Amino acid sequence: MIDLTKKVWQWVAMLALALIWGSSFILMKKGLVAFSFTQVAAIRVFFGFVLLIPLIVKYFSKINRTNAKNISLVGFAGIFFPAFLFALAQTHISSALSGMLNSSATLFALIVGILFYKNKPTTNQIIGVIIGFIGALALITGGDFRAIFGVNSYALFVVIATIGYGINVNEVKFKLPNMSGIQITALSFLMVGPVAGIVLLFTDLNAAWQSPYFWQSLSAVLALSAFGSVLSLFVFNNLIRYTNALFASSVTYIIPFFAILWGISDGETVNWVQILGIIIVLLGVYMVNRRQRVRKIAVDNVP
Repeated sequence: MIDLTKKVWQWVAMLALALIWGSSFILMKKGLVAFSFTQVAAIRVFFGFVLLIPLIVKYFSKINRTNAKNISLVGFAGIFFPAFLFALAQTHISSALSGMLNSSATLFALIVGILFYKNKPTTNQIIGVIIGFIGALALITGGDFRAIFGVNSYALFVVIATIGYGINVNEVKFKLPNMSGIQITALSFLMVGPVAGIVLLFTDLNAAWQSPYFWQSLSAVLALSAFGSVLSLFVFNNLIRYTNALFASSVTYIIPFFAILWGISDGETVNWVQILGIIIVLLGVYMVNRRQRVRKIAVDNVP
């Protein structure tokens, strides 16, 4: 049985999330074959809402005047806007690059937590975030750090989305500590699902229907919604609850590893710098989750 109070299950959950989210970018790419970026995002969010209706009904009473604003913020910052921003970005950048740029979420989780949530990270966590970010840069650039300045401007949409993720993890950790991951996920989809449905109605679905790749793209987007949004957020929001915002968001540092694996399967090559980057990333994640040592002072027994 999964017990997120234990370190081993925390790491298992993180690796599972990295695998799911690392695959999400390929699914978005497949969805964009027949659908526009707006349709991919809207279907992703709306279908997630539909899947969660039974849980929404079950936990609806959990919403009150105190937490309604926080749940809405989680929904829009962590689900709605990132869905549209990532889909838009992938109309002009590769799924691998999108997945690797997503690693900046941990850095923004740290910055947002300090500026707006009075979070006081430990020295280990700060060092871990910095180490992880360096490793992520190695993965993104392949060792040529000058390449970061030549990244397509559409990559900025991914960066903006990761700022939303930074807000999301801190909001869940510090503002909704008494709610489970399932409750937060279901109710945040309630806030954004109907909006996504309205957006979808104002798009031209007929053009997508006429595409020979319609069903293939639709299957990819529905899988993206079910696994990349609903299931993964169940795990992610619970991981935040049982660990800390920085450790949970560090999953985005591991995502480049799976993005690279997908790239290899698609004929791309990997160099030794990127392999080294993976090792550095894992070291950074370890540091983020490493407890600060407290020096104990031994006192002699007095008879």
